[in-house]
Amino acid sequence: MRKFYQIIVNNPKKIIICFVLLAVVGAVLSGMVGVNYNMTDFLPEDTASTVSLEVMEEEFEGGIPNARVMVKDVSIPEALDYKEKILSCEGVTDVTWLDDAADILQPIETMDTDTVETYYKDNSALFTVTIEDGKQVEAIDAIRNIIGDDNAMDGDAVSTAIATTGTVSEINIITVVAILFIFIVLIITTTSWIEPVLVMIGLGISVLINNGSNLIFGEISFVTNAAGTILQVAVSLDYSVFLIHRFEECKMEITDSKEAMVDALCKSTSSILSSGLTTVIGFLALVFMRFRIGPDLGLALAKGVAISLITVFTFMPVLILATQKWLQKSQHRSFLPGFRGFGRVVYRVMIPLVCVFVVLIVPSYLASNSNDFYYGSSKIYGDTTQYGQDAAAIEEMYGKSDTYVAMVPRGDLATEQELSSALNDIPQVKSILSYVDTVGSEIPMEYLDEDVVSQLVSENYSRFVITVEADYEGEETFDLVENIRNTVNTYYPDSYYLAGTGVSTYDLMDTITVDTIKVNLIAIGAVFLVLLLTMKSLSLPVILVLAIETAVWINVSVPYFAGSVVFYISYLIISSIQLGATVDYAILFTERYLEFRSQMGKKSAVIETVAVVTPSVLTSGTVLAVVGFLLGYISSHGILSQLGIFIGRGSLLSLFIVLFVLPGLLYLLDGLAQRTTLHLHFYKPSKEGITK
Repeated sequence: MRKFYQIIVNNPKKIIICFVLLAVVGAVLSGMVGVNYNMTDFLPEDTASTVSLEVMEEEFEGGIPNARVMVKDVSIPEALDYKEKILSCEGVTDVTWLDDAADILQPIETMDTDTVETYYKDNSALFTVTIEDGKQVEAIDAIRNIIGDDNAMDGDAVSTAIATTGTVSEINIITVVAILFIFIVLIITTTSWIEPVLVMIGLGISVLINNGSNLIFGEISFVTNAAGTILQVAVSLDYSVFLIHRFEECKMEITDSKEAMVDALCKSTSSILSSGLTTVIGFLALVFMRFRIGPDLGLALAKGVAISLITVFTFMPVLILATQKWLQKSQHRSFLPGFRGFGRVVYRVMIPLVCVFVVLIVPSYLASNSNDFYYGSSKIYGDTTQYGQDAAAIEEMYGKSDTYVAMVPRGDLATEQELSSALNDIPQVKSILSYVDTVGSEIPMEYLDEDVVSQLVSENYSRFVITVEADYEGEETFDLVENIRNTVNTYYPDSYYLAGTGVSTYDLMDTITVDTIKVNLIAIGAVFLVLLLTMKSLSLPVILVLAIETAVWINVSVPYFAGSVVFYISYLIISSIQLGATVDYAILFTERYLEFRSQMGKKSAVIETVAVVTPSVLTSGTVLAVVGFLLGYISSHGILSQLGIFIGRGSLLSLFIVLFVLPGLLYLLDGLAQRTTLHLHFYKPSKEGITK
């Protein structure tokens, strides 16, 4: 490595020009990266609902209804006028209303009451709208202009449109505030006015390169877009700071600046790489999720940390050397107090806190697995938002409602009639639009208008548009999906397709709950293996992983004890993120403890370790916590907001356990660590009782 680092420090201009060009290219390319806000697009390609949607798009022009629009105080002729206006909006492919389910030329009193009240009630009209994927923003804006703010809209297309427009501005605010906070923290925790600037330049370069390189994915998820940059900054902040401090230490012993930098790089490579590797491994565990938001976020974050490491080992050395005179001239006294007194406080309370920690392990683990969950996107906007208020207004008037679409092989009208009857017998089914329901099996298709037939029958399939009285997700909805699937399968065994918001959410639930144990075990196993190889110990990896995993369990058990519902995606992602991002604190603490333990007794080693490590972990922990809470409290998107709260709270919990509990664990298991770790030699006083 020394030869490689010598090449780096001897070619400063080439390296600086190269990284600046890469950053500029990254900035340009990042604007070309698409962002996908539709969660169902990330379902595995072989999922039943995903396959159904693909077949449906091939067979029929209109897609699955994905929005409901309610217009109040209208007559039937006025409602028909609204229908035509909505249908003319860009991106709207289909609008279904009462005239599609019944003959509105006859008196409304003579029609089936359930059918009428599905679409028209108390002079309010409810339209079921199909909006083309990718055009949700334009379509929803156009519809809102037609119906005004007094009327209401809900559905997947509406929430996707709101997320697309609202999240961008929120992310910009979060990023600006986070950068300002990080800069202030660096000023407080470093001893040079220039050092924070250098660190921020290095972080900025790596972030721009990473964001631009996301173009290789074509598009990224809304989670990656919102959390990727700030998480990359938060978890890789320490690398540059650590290198600068190592360089300053080496400069006191070696007068030649380049040689001092090479020496600093050689001495810091192991610790920085081991720290970065555990973080990368934790993020890469998300790649093994079948739900593709996991791989999307995991790859982007792992790539970001890897780019940050490359930047630290190549770009930062030449930047530091180029500005070393400014670094020296801008030195100031440390704004942080000494932490040796804090170390003594920790020593006094650590054993009782270890006892509390041990007591909390089992209940926090059990509670973390007992939460109630939202799996889809129907609840991502709360009651205080316009979407939440619109959804509540529609539900108050028409109740809960969703639309499923079933496709069965065309040709057997008698069987289709039997299927329709069986579906109508299901209590939650409010109405069905199909050839046999709308036209009747007696009238030959050749006598009907082609436009009417094309919406109900394709070359290969007959389509049933089923309006159900059910929420978009929940136990009752999932039971209904199973019931409808079983009913259709009875008449068309393994030859039907079923799609819809509730169906996709069912498959989403089915997919990501399977991912949970797998992803957690991979993350824990991979981090444990890295620690096993780097520390050459059987006991220390167990202690470190247990400490951080318990912090994770306590974090995700809070909603259970608070009686709140958790978005499963946030729950699933946080386990890997918190483990990967905060296990570094435990590694740093343990390494310094072992270092001090070779020179002094247990008590002194604990106090000295706390005194030396606290500034570093406090910096990283508070930055990650604030970044998380900014995302949590600024974002109106439920999943992103909850993920942010998890990150913020999880960082503080990991920080607390590393500073107050881990010292006690290392103290109590000191002998076990010595016996189960290779090449570990602890200090032994010449006289018993001199050093505890």
